[in-house]
Amino acid sequence: MRQNPSFAMTDVPEIRRIIDEHPWATLVSHTDEGLVASHYAVLLDRDRDDLTVVGHVGRPDDAIHGLGDREVLLIFQGPHGYISPGWYGDAPSVPTWNFVSVHLSGTPEILTPEENLQVLDRLVDRFESRMPHPRRMWELPNDETFVRGLERGTVGFRLTPNRVVAKRKLSQNKPDAVVDTIIRELSAGSGPYTDPRLPAEMQRAHDRLRAAREKR
Repeated sequence: MRQNPSFAMTDVPEIRRIIDEHPWATLVSHTDEGLVASHYAVLLDRDRDDLTVVGHVGRPDDAIHGLGDREVLLIFQGPHGYISPGWYGDAPSVPTWNFVSVHLSGTPEILTPEENLQVLDRLVDRFESRMPHPRRMWELPNDETFVRGLERGTVGFRLTPNRVVAKRKLSQNKPDAVVDTIIRELSAGSGPYTDPRLPAEMQRAHDRLRAAREKR
């Protein structure tokens, strides 16, 4: 991902927030057979305060990716959406796409079976906890034989990135009035590109920018 200083994200807590809120990641590897991509939910390592993440792949994806033997790229996609030139006023303009994205690169560490079980348990708890009647991994009708078999069909990993590229392109290069218009249009209930997640992320970014300007 080409970086632009105006859009670069360097604040670790903010990058962690994006990963935590958008855990569905794309895992990319460059293998002897060419590029390979898979898609899995990935979580921040709860024992670390950096950008270390944990997850798993199903067998035989570990062999396809050469997991643990080579560098991989994890891509987290935050809120994104189309921006119409009609929202820029009368100035010459073209359409664009606003987005937030985080790329983590590094060689994963393979987890032990017990560590993998802990990660699988966390994944189930993370998403099942929102259900009205959660079905936890270790609860009936699941028994230990079933859960242990589930673990054997997966390979857990921990990735501490050696390279991080995070980008937040949210109209930071536009005047405040234009940004306010875009946020309003994206928030409109009847618009074809309405999505409350993107204007909320834009508002957050521009509130931070305005606060920084006021301190100067």
